[in-house]
Amino acid sequence: MANEKEKELAGRAAAQIVRDGEIVGLGTGSTAYFAVVAIGERVRAGLKIIGIPTSEATAHLARKLGIPLSTLEEHQDIDITIDGADEIDPRLNLIKGGGGALLREKIIATASKMMVVAADSSKLVKALGKFPLPVEIIPFAEAVVSKKIARLGATCKLRRRADGSPFVTDEGHHILDCSFGKIADPPNLARVLSEMPGVVEHGLFIGVAKRATVGRVDHVVELPANRPKSTRRKQRRRASLTRKPPRRK
Repeated sequence: MANEKEKELAGRAAAQIVRDGEIVGLGTGSTAYFAVVAIGERVRAGLKIIGIPTSEATAHLARKLGIPLSTLEEHQDIDITIDGADEIDPRLNLIKGGGGALLREKIIATASKMMVVAADSSKLVKALGKFPLPVEIIPFAEAVVSKKIARLGATCKLRRRADGSPFVTDEGHHILDCSFGKIADPPNLARVLSEMPGVVEHGLFIGVAKRATVGRVDHVVELPANRPKSTRRKQRRRASLTRKPPRRK
C-alpha cells in the first residue's frame, strides 16, 4: 500500500503543473491514473484544457471524468505530457511500456514541449535494465526479432494475457519483454533497436522527460534532468571570471 500512496502523491503533484489553456498528453498506467484523476478534478473546478490520451484505456477514463479530448490530427503541438515510468535513471532516461502503451506514449511525449514523469520511489534506479524492456513488434517478425535481440544479450519473452493469448497493443502489435540486466549504454541500445526491421518501437525514452515528481513515503520530490557537463563547465568558468580577486593586505 505504501507504493500506492507514493503513486497518488506523485500523480497529483504532476497534475498541478498543468496550466489553464494547455494541450495535455494523458499518460497510461497505475501512476498516470492518479494524475488523470487529479486533472479531472481540476477540470470540474474550472480548468480549461484539451487532453490527448495515450491509450484507449486512458481515453475511457478521461471521458468518464469529463476531460475534453482531441486527437493528434487536431493538435500536433502538445504543451505538456504527464505519464508514468517503470524505471527512471539519474538523467531521467526511462524504461516505459509495462502497461503496453509505449508506442502512443512515445509519440505523444516527443510531440510535447515538456514531459513530466510521475512515479513512486521504487522506480528510481542507478542504471536501467532490471525491469524487462518492452519492445513492440509486428507479429510477422516475432521469431526473427526475438532471435536478434537475444544476440544482444537479452532473454526475450512474448507478453501474454491471463488466458495465455498474446497481448495485443492498441495498434495491433505484440510486445516482447526483453531482460537485459544492467543496460550499460541505453542510447546505443535504443539506436540498435530502432534500426531493427520488425521493431515498431521500444520502451527506452532517452532525453525525453524534463521533470519528474517522485513520491517518497509522505511527500514528493521534484527532479530536473541533469544538465550537460559542457553547460556546467561554462557556468563554472563564467563564475570564475566574475569572481572578485582577494584584496591584498
